[in-house]
Amino acid sequence: MEYSLGMSPEAEIRELLSTYERALNTDDTALAVSCYTEDGVFMPTTLPTAAGHGLTEAYAQTFQAIHLDVEFTIDELVVASDTVAYALTRSAGQQTVHSTGQRSAESNREMFVFTAADGPWKIARYIFNKPN
Repeated sequence: MEYSLGMSPEAEIRELLSTYERALNTDDTALAVSCYTEDGVFMPTTLPTAAGHGLTEAYAQTFQAIHLDVEFTIDELVVASDTVAYALTRSAGQQTVHSTGQRSAESNREMFVFTAADGPWKIARYIFNKPN
């Protein structure tokens, strides 16, 4: 993930979310994990929380089970300081279950917390759930 010099924090975070979306849509475990801080935390609905080195296994298992074709919409993006930001997003699209080939609608609402303490902005915490 490359960031241009002089990009605003908002632009960097939008680029990071675009990279993360691409990782989800291409089943790219390494790319997904690269979007996180070393101690990043992933809190998926109905699955165990994964953190740090456990992110690789969590994303590998997810991509082994399903394929996603989703698009994120950023509803709110706040840069709270030089090192902390958060975003509220929605994602919508389809998922395909690999074992059955069954396709279904997929939508979530998400909250991301980002940090930029030691370099580019990264995902520090990510949680999502289904909208009502």
